[in-house]
Amino acid sequence: MVKTQDRLRFDVPLYTVTEAARIVDVHASTLSTWAQGYVRRFPKRSDVVGDPIITYLKPAGPRRPSIPFVGLTEATVLAAIRRSGVPMQRIRPAVAAIKTGLGIDHALASRRLYADGAELLFDYAESHQGTAEGQAAKHLVVIRSGQRVFTDVIMEYLRRIEYASDGYAELIHVPSYEHAEVVVDPTRSFGAPIFERGGSRLDDVLQRFWAGESLDELSAEFGVPASQLEDVLRVTSRRAA
Repeated sequence: MVKTQDRLRFDVPLYTVTEAARIVDVHASTLSTWAQGYVRRFPKRSDVVGDPIITYLKPAGPRRPSIPFVGLTEATVLAAIRRSGVPMQRIRPAVAAIKTGLGIDHALASRRLYADGAELLFDYAESHQGTAEGQAAKHLVVIRSGQRVFTDVIMEYLRRIEYASDGYAELIHVPSYEHAEVVVDPTRSFGAPIFERGGSRLDDVLQRFWAGESLDELSAEFGVPASQLEDVLRVTSRRAA
Protein backbone atom coordinates (compact mmCIF):
# COMPACT_ATOMS: atom_id res chain seq x y z
CA MET A 1 0.00 0.00 0.00
CA VAL A 2 1.36 3.44 -0.96
CA LYS A 3 1.78 5.75 2.03
CA THR A 4 0.00 9.11 1.92
CA GLN A 5 3.33 10.91 2.41
CA ASP A 6 4.81 9.10 -0.61
CA ARG A 7 1.83 10.08 -2.77
CA LEU A 8 2.19 13.68 -1.68
CA ARG A 9 5.81 13.71 -2.75
CA PHE A 10 5.51 11.89 -6.06
CA ASP A 11 1.96 11.65 -7.35
CA VAL A 12 0.04 14.74 -6.24
CA PRO A 13 0.40 17.98 -8.24
CA LEU A 14 0.91 20.71 -5.64
CA TYR A 15 2.22 23.67 -7.67
CA THR A 16 1.44 25.45 -10.87
CA VAL A 17 4.44 26.22 -13.06
CA THR A 18 4.29 29.84 -11.88
CA GLU A 19 4.20 28.86 -8.21
CA ALA A 20 7.09 26.42 -8.59
CA ALA A 21 9.11 29.04 -10.48
CA ARG A 22 8.56 31.56 -7.70
CA ILE A 23 9.78 29.10 -5.05
CA VAL A 24 12.98 28.14 -6.88
CA ASP A 25 13.49 31.73 -8.07
CA VAL A 26 13.53 31.33 -11.85
CA HIS A 27 11.31 32.81 -14.54
CA ALA A 28 8.10 30.88 -15.17
CA SER A 29 8.98 30.44 -18.86
CA THR A 30 12.26 28.81 -17.83
CA LEU A 31 10.59 26.35 -15.51
CA SER A 32 8.00 25.61 -18.18
CA THR A 33 10.73 24.41 -20.54
CA TRP A 34 12.13 22.20 -17.76
CA ALA A 35 8.69 20.72 -17.13
CA GLN A 36 7.32 20.37 -20.66
CA GLY A 37 10.36 20.60 -22.90
CA TYR A 38 10.53 22.86 -25.92
CA VAL A 39 10.91 23.00 -29.68
CA ARG A 40 12.68 25.98 -31.22
CA ARG A 41 12.43 26.49 -34.94
CA PHE A 42 14.86 28.43 -37.08
CA PRO A 43 14.71 29.26 -40.79
CA LYS A 44 16.84 26.93 -42.91
CA ARG A 45 18.01 25.01 -39.83
CA SER A 46 16.88 21.88 -38.05
CA ASP A 47 14.56 22.28 -35.07
CA VAL A 48 16.20 22.39 -31.64
CA VAL A 49 14.38 20.09 -29.22
CA GLY A 50 14.74 20.02 -25.44
CA ASP A 51 13.12 17.15 -23.53
CA PRO A 52 11.41 17.67 -20.16
CA ILE A 53 13.86 17.30 -17.26
CA ILE A 54 11.64 17.60 -14.18
CA THR A 55 8.57 15.64 -13.15
CA TYR A 56 5.38 17.10 -14.61
CA LEU A 57 1.84 15.77 -14.17
CA LYS A 58 -0.96 16.60 -16.55
CA PRO A 59 -3.04 19.32 -14.86
CA ALA A 60 -6.76 18.91 -14.28
CA GLY A 61 -7.43 22.19 -16.07
CA PRO A 62 -6.05 25.64 -16.90
CA ARG A 63 -4.00 27.24 -14.12
CA ARG A 64 -4.26 24.06 -12.05
CA PRO A 65 -1.24 22.48 -10.29
CA SER A 66 1.00 20.25 -12.42
CA ILE A 67 4.28 19.99 -10.46
CA PRO A 68 4.57 17.49 -7.57
CA PHE A 69 7.00 17.98 -4.71
CA VAL A 70 9.57 15.71 -6.35
CA GLY A 71 9.43 17.93 -9.45
CA LEU A 72 9.97 21.01 -7.30
CA THR A 73 13.06 19.36 -5.80
CA GLU A 74 14.41 18.59 -9.27
CA ALA A 75 13.79 22.21 -10.25
CA THR A 76 15.69 23.37 -7.16
CA VAL A 77 18.76 21.41 -8.31
CA LEU A 78 18.47 22.83 -11.82
CA ALA A 79 18.17 26.34 -10.37
CA ALA A 80 21.49 25.73 -8.59
CA ILE A 81 23.12 24.70 -11.87
CA ARG A 82 21.66 27.76 -13.57
CA ARG A 83 22.95 30.01 -10.79
CA SER A 84 26.43 28.61 -11.46
CA GLY A 85 26.31 30.48 -14.76
CA VAL A 86 26.32 27.39 -16.97
CA PRO A 87 23.81 27.59 -19.87
CA MET A 88 21.12 24.98 -19.35
CA GLN A 89 21.12 23.94 -23.01
CA ARG A 90 24.80 22.99 -22.59
CA ILE A 91 24.28 20.99 -19.41
CA ARG A 92 21.13 19.09 -20.43
CA PRO A 93 23.15 16.13 -21.85
CA ALA A 94 25.18 15.91 -18.62
CA VAL A 95 21.99 15.94 -16.54
CA ALA A 96 20.72 13.06 -18.67
CA ALA A 97 24.01 11.24 -18.09
CA ILE A 98 23.65 11.67 -14.32
CA LYS A 99 20.15 10.20 -14.43
CA THR A 100 21.38 7.25 -16.48
CA GLY A 101 24.43 6.76 -14.27
CA LEU A 102 22.43 6.71 -11.05
CA GLY A 103 19.93 4.35 -12.64
CA ILE A 104 16.94 5.45 -10.57
CA ASP A 105 13.78 7.43 -11.10
CA HIS A 106 13.81 11.08 -10.01
CA ALA A 107 17.60 11.07 -9.77
CA LEU A 108 17.82 14.82 -9.20
CA ALA A 109 15.62 14.49 -6.10
CA SER A 110 17.69 11.63 -4.67
CA ARG A 111 20.29 11.64 -1.92
CA ARG A 112 22.48 9.69 -4.34
CA LEU A 113 22.87 12.86 -6.41
CA TYR A 114 24.47 14.49 -3.38
CA ALA A 115 26.75 11.47 -2.86
CA ASP A 116 27.63 10.38 -6.41
CA GLY A 117 26.48 13.10 -8.81
CA ALA A 118 29.75 15.06 -8.92
CA GLU A 119 31.73 11.96 -9.83
CA LEU A 120 29.35 11.15 -12.68
CA LEU A 121 29.49 14.74 -13.88
CA PHE A 122 33.28 14.72 -13.86
CA ASP A 123 33.34 11.45 -15.82
CA TYR A 124 30.95 12.98 -18.35
CA ALA A 125 33.22 16.02 -18.73
CA GLU A 126 36.28 13.79 -19.20
CA SER A 127 34.59 11.68 -21.85
CA HIS A 128 33.39 14.77 -23.73
CA GLN A 129 36.56 16.82 -23.73
CA GLY A 130 36.74 19.38 -26.51
CA THR A 131 32.97 19.86 -26.64
CA ALA A 132 30.89 22.73 -25.28
CA GLU A 133 28.85 20.24 -23.26
CA GLY A 134 31.92 18.69 -21.67
CA GLN A 135 33.34 22.11 -20.80
CA ALA A 136 30.03 23.17 -19.23
CA ALA A 137 29.92 20.03 -17.08
CA LYS A 138 33.50 20.62 -15.94
CA HIS A 139 32.54 24.04 -14.56
CA LEU A 140 30.18 22.38 -12.07
CA VAL A 141 32.77 20.15 -10.39
CA VAL A 142 35.92 20.84 -8.34
CA ILE A 143 38.49 18.51 -6.81
CA ARG A 144 39.06 18.81 -3.07
CA SER A 145 41.23 16.46 -1.02
CA GLY A 146 41.38 14.15 -4.01
CA GLN A 147 37.59 13.92 -4.31
CA ARG A 148 35.31 15.27 -7.00
CA VAL A 149 32.61 17.45 -5.48
CA PHE A 150 30.08 19.96 -6.74
CA THR A 151 30.99 23.63 -6.75
CA ASP A 152 30.03 25.72 -3.72
CA VAL A 153 26.96 27.19 -5.40
CA ILE A 154 25.45 23.78 -6.10
CA MET A 155 26.40 22.39 -2.69
CA GLU A 156 24.72 25.37 -1.04
CA TYR A 157 21.45 24.32 -2.67
CA LEU A 158 21.86 20.57 -2.10
CA ARG A 159 22.47 21.11 1.62
CA ARG A 160 19.07 22.75 1.82
CA ILE A 161 17.33 19.50 0.86
CA GLU A 162 16.39 16.98 3.56
CA TYR A 163 15.86 13.36 2.56
CA ALA A 164 13.51 10.67 3.86
CA SER A 165 14.52 7.12 4.74
CA ASP A 166 13.81 6.06 1.14
CA GLY A 167 16.56 8.38 -0.07
CA TYR A 168 14.28 10.93 -1.74
CA ALA A 169 13.68 14.54 -0.74
CA GLU A 170 11.04 15.23 1.88
CA LEU A 171 11.68 18.90 2.75
CA ILE A 172 13.37 21.90 1.11
CA HIS A 173 14.79 24.93 2.89
CA VAL A 174 13.91 27.51 0.23
CA PRO A 175 17.24 28.87 -1.07
CA SER A 176 16.03 32.32 -2.13
CA TYR A 177 16.30 33.83 1.33
CA GLU A 178 19.44 34.94 3.10
CA HIS A 179 18.03 35.08 6.64
CA ALA A 180 14.43 33.87 6.56
CA GLU A 181 13.93 30.24 7.54
CA VAL A 182 11.33 29.23 4.96
CA VAL A 183 10.63 25.59 4.12
CA VAL A 184 8.51 23.60 1.71
CA ASP A 185 7.04 20.41 3.17
CA PRO A 186 4.41 18.49 1.18
CA THR A 187 2.77 17.31 4.43
CA ARG A 188 2.13 20.86 5.69
CA SER A 189 -0.04 23.59 4.16
CA PHE A 190 -0.37 21.60 0.91
CA GLY A 191 3.32 22.19 0.19
CA ALA A 192 3.10 26.00 0.25
CA PRO A 193 6.16 27.83 1.58
CA ILE A 194 5.91 28.28 5.35
CA PHE A 195 8.04 29.84 8.06
CA GLU A 196 9.88 27.02 9.79
CA ARG A 197 9.26 28.72 13.13
CA GLY A 198 5.53 28.52 13.79
CA GLY A 199 4.55 27.04 10.45
CA SER A 200 2.70 30.11 9.16
CA ARG A 201 2.17 30.33 5.43
CA LEU A 202 4.36 32.91 3.78
CA ASP A 203 1.49 34.27 1.69
CA ASP A 204 -0.74 34.69 4.76
CA VAL A 205 1.86 36.83 6.51
CA LEU A 206 2.57 38.88 3.39
CA GLN A 207 -1.12 39.58 2.81
CA ARG A 208 -1.41 40.93 6.34
CA PHE A 209 1.57 43.21 5.70
CA TRP A 210 0.12 44.51 2.43
CA ALA A 211 -3.12 45.15 4.32
CA GLY A 212 -1.28 47.58 6.57
CA GLU A 213 0.00 45.66 9.61
CA SER A 214 3.50 46.50 10.78
CA LEU A 215 6.46 44.15 10.87
CA ASP A 216 6.53 44.40 14.67
CA GLU A 217 2.87 43.37 14.88
CA LEU A 218 3.37 40.45 12.53
CA SER A 219 6.55 39.36 14.29
CA ALA A 220 4.76 39.29 17.64
CA GLU A 221 1.72 37.44 16.33
CA PHE A 222 3.44 34.83 14.17
CA GLY A 223 6.61 34.42 16.24
CA VAL A 224 8.87 35.19 13.28
CA PRO A 225 11.84 37.54 13.86
CA ALA A 226 11.50 40.90 12.12
CA SER A 227 14.80 40.28 10.28
CA GLN A 228 13.25 37.23 8.60
CA LEU A 229 10.15 39.18 7.61
CA GLU A 230 12.34 41.91 6.13
CA ASP A 231 14.26 39.28 4.14
CA VAL A 232 11.03 37.85 2.72
CA LEU A 233 9.82 41.33 1.78
CA ARG A 234 13.15 42.10 0.10
CA VAL A 235 12.95 38.98 -2.08
CA THR A 236 9.25 39.53 -2.84
CA SER A 237 9.87 43.14 -3.87
CA ARG A 238 12.78 42.11 -6.11
CA ARG A 239 10.61 39.58 -7.91
CA ALA A 240 7.85 42.14 -8.42
CA ALA A 241 10.22 44.71 -9.88
